[in-house]
This record gives sequence, structure tokens and C-alpha cells, in this order.
Amino acid sequence: MATGSQLTLYTNRSLKKGSQSAVDWILDTAKAVGVRGATVMEGCEGVDVHGRLHAARFFELADEPAMVVIVADDPSIDALLVALEQGRVKLFYTRTPLQFGHLGDD
Repeated sequence: MATGSQLTLYTNRSLKKGSQSAVDWILDTAKAVGVRGATVMEGCEGVDVHGRLHAARFFELADEPAMVVIVADDPSIDALLVALEQGRVKLFYTRTPLQFGHLGDD
């Protein structure tokens, strides 16, 4: 069993890094620093740090809240956080230490 961290980054579909969505930019940055494996989860509603409601509505899906969840060893998570900080996109995140492994056959 390996040890590392779960990094969860909170954003929404309307946040951009250049012309790219923040979600896609996070995934590309993770790949660039060698992190493999991420899951994007989309939410129905969320409240940001300023108390504003973000919600996926029928006519406006761009404001849909999203979380990018990444599990990796700590040096990889550290490298990803440095790379994301250099991108200067304001993101809220949580980091939780954990053990992880794989089950089943390849």
C-alpha cells in the first residue's frame, strides 16, 4: 500500500485560464508534472468564498460547480501545487493524507 495525498480542487465551468476551462487546465497541468489519474465531478450547486451561488441551470451550464480529485504520492502533489500556483488562477483546494493501492487483475 502506498501513501500520499488526495488533492481536491474546487472550481466551476465558467472559470478560465486563457481560452481553456480551469478544469481542462488543471488536468493538463497534472499530466505535465507526471501525475496520472484524476476524476472530475460536477455538482448541481455550490457557494463560493464570497457567498455567491453557482448552479447548473438548463440554459446556463457554464456556471456548473466542478471538483477535480487527484490522488498521488506527496512529491507529485507538491509539484502539481507549485505548477498550479505559477498559473496564477485563483483556486480553493483541500489536501488530505491517505493510503492508496490497486485491487484486481490488470
